[in-house]
Amino acid sequence: MKKLNILLFILLFSSLLAAQNDLSNGIEKRMAEISSEAKGKVGAGIMLLETGETAWLNPQRHFPMQSVYKLPIAMAMLSKVDSGLFSLDSMILVKKSDLLDKNGYSPIRDQHPEGNFTIKLRELIRYAIAESDGTASDVLMRLSGSSHGVMKYLSGLGLKDIHVVNTENEMGKDFSAQYKNYSTPRDAIKLLSLIGKGGIFKPETQKVLLEIMTGTVTGTKRIKGLLPKGTEVAHKTGTSGSRNGVAPATNDIGIITLPNGRHLLVAVFVSDSKAPESVREGVIAKIAKLGWDKWTANESDK
Repeated sequence: MKKLNILLFILLFSSLLAAQNDLSNGIEKRMAEISSEAKGKVGAGIMLLETGETAWLNPQRHFPMQSVYKLPIAMAMLSKVDSGLFSLDSMILVKKSDLLDKNGYSPIRDQHPEGNFTIKLRELIRYAIAESDGTASDVLMRLSGSSHGVMKYLSGLGLKDIHVVNTENEMGKDFSAQYKNYSTPRDAIKLLSLIGKGGIFKPETQKVLLEIMTGTVTGTKRIKGLLPKGTEVAHKTGTSGSRNGVAPATNDIGIITLPNGRHLLVAVFVSDSKAPESVREGVIAKIAKLGWDKWTANESDK
């Protein structure tokens, strides 16, 4: 009888594994088909946080993050909040030398063109993530101990394939520098899972981060583009300019709250694409919708 039970368990486990492989292969095939629309390189990851089920497209390839990198920079700063070096209400001096070059995107620079003003740390983080403000990001990097401090923080989390090297100002002066700030889809999903599972920040810090990510105003046609209106998505986008008709980066990574309360992690990077921005964003939206459709399809998932 014991041997029979073991055999039944093995058969059941094998069936479940085969079903998962069929699921992943089906989604991954569709992801590859959708990616061809970008006329460039596409990497993506989808994970159901609560079960660990995944689907991948080029999970180990390096993709330029552009402003997606503001999320790990902000997280490094939040770790200093939790360690007591700062508080979310700390007043931060933004010097004139911190201001992003006039060609870069920075609402706080536009509001304070002469610099030398103070702003609460929580607002600085909100500007960096929710509005993708380049000045805010560079100040956070400086306070985190430059790129070395951010990389040390990421290494401590076990994230070896997220590289934060250059400031926004440096990327603005050197078009090729953005390729040094890269991530793999696999480590982007790992980063999101650390946020989603909790435990790396104190509860109040975690709550603030998720609220800021959920309030992101950029990239509404990306992960959120094809999802039902009102779906909660905590995310961070990244976008480059184009040169000679090629866009190095159109990205979005985020946590989708499903109707059943579970969480779907999605990371999509579109690189060196010759397609129009609407098509690049559509690729991201379609891949996110693949995950949504799968994990909201079965009554057992609800």
